[in-house]
Amino acid sequence: MREVFQQELAEVQERLVEISGLVAIAIENATTAFNQSNVSLAETVIDDDAKIDDAAIALDELAIDILARQQPVARDLRIVVSALRISASLERMGDMAEHIAQLARYRFPDKVVPKSLRGTFSELGRLDVQIANKLTELLRTEDVRLAEEIRNDDDQIDALHLSVFDKVLGETWKGAAVDTVDSTLASRYHERFADHAVSIAKKVQYLATGDWVTVGA
Repeated sequence: MREVFQQELAEVQERLVEISGLVAIAIENATTAFNQSNVSLAETVIDDDAKIDDAAIALDELAIDILARQQPVARDLRIVVSALRISASLERMGDMAEHIAQLARYRFPDKVVPKSLRGTFSELGRLDVQIANKLTELLRTEDVRLAEEIRNDDDQIDALHLSVFDKVLGETWKGAAVDTVDSTLASRYHERFADHAVSIAKKVQYLATGDWVTVGA
């Protein structure tokens, strides 16, 4: 019975890694669609979000079933409960990627943001993709050094996010109202994507070390 239980816990981890991998693909495609005005790629992200949702639901059902049947305690209980919370955060990360892709679709064939901000959003996208890939590896290995790297990447995203607001609220801003709205929304989506990753990293770090170390939002 104990061996079966450990196999189920391993399956929970495998499914988290799988969902995180889907999220990494989604954000990479979404940011490419956003920066290159690629409507076909944007549609792919939007359509594929259902796969992330379905995988998260299936994982939640497995975790709840384990709780009901196995009644885990101590670290095993923390693993299952954390999986439910991590699954929810991964699903939200998928939503953020979908929102970014939707902006690209809405503004096609035009670019979403003015030329003066494109470099900033290119960097935001690069960092989000980097964070997503590190998060997948963190879930696979529980290498807590990756949690610290994710936090540092998030600090860079926060700084870029603030720079977008400074730009659109500045006296030299020449963008139209729609440019202001799109830029602030897109920046927020990028920033929230990273925040969810930091939240997950915090939970994984706690499971790995037993210490509730503050690693961000």
